[in-house]
Amino acid sequence: MASLSFVKEAITAKLISPSGEAVEKNIEIRTHPITGRTSRIALSRMGQSEPGTDAFPEPPPDAGNGGNCPFCHPSVESDTPRLFPGLSQDGRLTHGDSILFPNLFPYGSYSAVSLFDNAHFVEIGTASPPSYTGCFINCRNYLGQVLSYDPQAVYMAITQNHLPSAGGSLIHPHLQINADRIPANHHRFLKERTDSYFQQTGRQLFSDYLKHEKNDGSRYIGRTGNWEWMAAFAPEGFYEIWGILPGVTSLRTPEDQVWKDLSYGVLNAQKFYRSLCRNGYNLGILSIETSSSRAELRVVLIVRSNYAAWVRNDHTGFELMLGDMTTFTLPEDTAALARPFWK
Repeated sequence: MASLSFVKEAITAKLISPSGEAVEKNIEIRTHPITGRTSRIALSRMGQSEPGTDAFPEPPPDAGNGGNCPFCHPSVESDTPRLFPGLSQDGRLTHGDSILFPNLFPYGSYSAVSLFDNAHFVEIGTASPPSYTGCFINCRNYLGQVLSYDPQAVYMAITQNHLPSAGGSLIHPHLQINADRIPANHHRFLKERTDSYFQQTGRQLFSDYLKHEKNDGSRYIGRTGNWEWMAAFAPEGFYEIWGILPGVTSLRTPEDQVWKDLSYGVLNAQKFYRSLCRNGYNLGILSIETSSSRAELRVVLIVRSNYAAWVRNDHTGFELMLGDMTTFTLPEDTAALARPFWK
């Protein structure tokens, strides 16, 4: 396929309501221009109040107790592992208030954790931009060290799980970093798709996606520096937002200012999620660190079900067993709601 296709299909479900009236319920199915996967928007549930989102949830029970947290000072010095000497003679990397060290329970060959600062708990949307900036730069520096040590570990990722509802095992704010010789599924697919698109068109896939979205305008949100922000056309999570850094294919090359600009965009999105009374989210940036990579940098942010008692999970049997994400908000509405947070 030599061009991007933004496909929407409308379907209806017919039923007899409890009052005896014949009604039709509308569903929109969108095909993801990058992956070809479909997602569904249940339009009949638009405006429906999600359980646990009528007010911002209370902090987690242990938010005020960092005494048993291995990431808090002074425990971080004694309770966290150290990097292999080939990666750091000091055992840990620091940048500003950020401390980076290996993941004690690794998911890959070069799995690490980068802390923001010494705050035990930071609610979504309330972190300082410098804390995120320093953390991102620490990640960049670590990944550069990894590639110098192991030039074949080219499949890299920076992720965040904010609160247990998003998969976080500790509430102390941190990012996860991973690098491997073996690609994850999304790395493998992105490589195939971006390479194929460039071979057929001579252009970069995400730059073309961005151009389309800016011209269309209905899902475009704004920019922070060179990062361009938009609601995902075919969301694979609730209130999914993308930030694209056009023309840049390596996590190792952006200067400090680029990470600062990214931090502002991430915090804008978090403040938007907070305005929806949501307290958990995921973030991910993938890269393929080869000279021939056509996968431009893209950060993906997805809000998650609240971390609160008796809140329904955002993934059901439909997502897990059928493979189609089902959300309740049009991406165009997501963009309209989010734009004020970029002003």
